[in-house]
Amino acid sequence: MPRVKRGVTALKRRKSVLKDAKGYRFRRSKTERGARDALRHALWHAFAHRRDKKNVMRRAWNVTINAYLREHGLTYSVFIHKLAKKGVSINRKMLAHLAEYNDKSLERLLAFIS
Repeated sequence: MPRVKRGVTALKRRKSVLKDAKGYRFRRSKTERGARDALRHALWHAFAHRRDKKNVMRRAWNVTINAYLREHGLTYSVFIHKLAKKGVSINRKMLAHLAEYNDKSLERLLAFIS
């Protein structure tokens, strides 16, 4: 019976784990166990922080809209309520963009809902 050399798949897996952990400090880039642990944490945080980034952006849009509306004697919550009553469906991202770069359009929107 011919000799069978094994370990190709395991070696490939180990090499890919260490390749993904390249640039990490100390044991995290040199040992398989440390690298695997570091990658698990890194991927988990990346998943969670993608969600956090969306929340941060949403809050920034609300602050931008509110700052613009305060200059025009209105508050964010009253403005959103009036938009809903009139049946205007425009998202916060677009409202913030209008407030920042195209305030004439937002002034027309304010005139429409008043």
